[in-house]
Amino acid sequence: MTTASDVTIETVGTDAGPARITWHAATTKPRLVLAASHGAGGGIEARDLRRLAAVLPAHGVTVALVEQPWRVAGKKVAPAPKTLDAGWRGIWPALTAPGLPVISGGRSAGARVACRTARELGARAVLALSFPLHPPGKPEKSRAGELLGAGVPTLVVQGGNDPFGRPEEFPDGSYDLVEVPYGDHGFAVPKRADLTQEEALAVVTDAVVRWTGSLG
Repeated sequence: MTTASDVTIETVGTDAGPARITWHAATTKPRLVLAASHGAGGGIEARDLRRLAAVLPAHGVTVALVEQPWRVAGKKVAPAPKTLDAGWRGIWPALTAPGLPVISGGRSAGARVACRTARELGARAVLALSFPLHPPGKPEKSRAGELLGAGVPTLVVQGGNDPFGRPEEFPDGSYDLVEVPYGDHGFAVPKRADLTQEEALAVVTDAVVRWTGSLG
């Protein structure tokens, strides 16, 4: 384990190989841990994950940004869902070690993993950033069952122009959904949009701050 200022990096062994957790400790009395993983095409440097790690600690939420084993190993292509789930299960004991309720979260493929394993692992809730409801252009290949089957309080934050599923495409269910206007799958907004990139990210963080506040 290595530490730099208020950031701690921990390597955790899993059945899928070593994973890596970058901890951003709560700066007020800690209430929750938000564990958030990346998608199949990027890492924890994603703009929304970075911003949540910067904002939430001041609200009593320790943020654990998780790099899945395939990413730590330097591979460019994510493995099958069952391997992703195995990696997530393997890091769970480290996530619960602080003794706080854990929100299982992630963006894109990471959100799918969180939904698939939440009930089994005893997650307090699920945060699904840019949930990939279907492959682009293939709405018939819906993954709604994963989202609807999470079995715990769930917040979806979705870009208004996400090709993997726009907010209006999502089915009714017992989850909350917040739209980032004009946002694509990475919450990037075009320059012609009525809000700036900073304002778009504030939609994400404000929604998550409010929601985590309701969880205790």
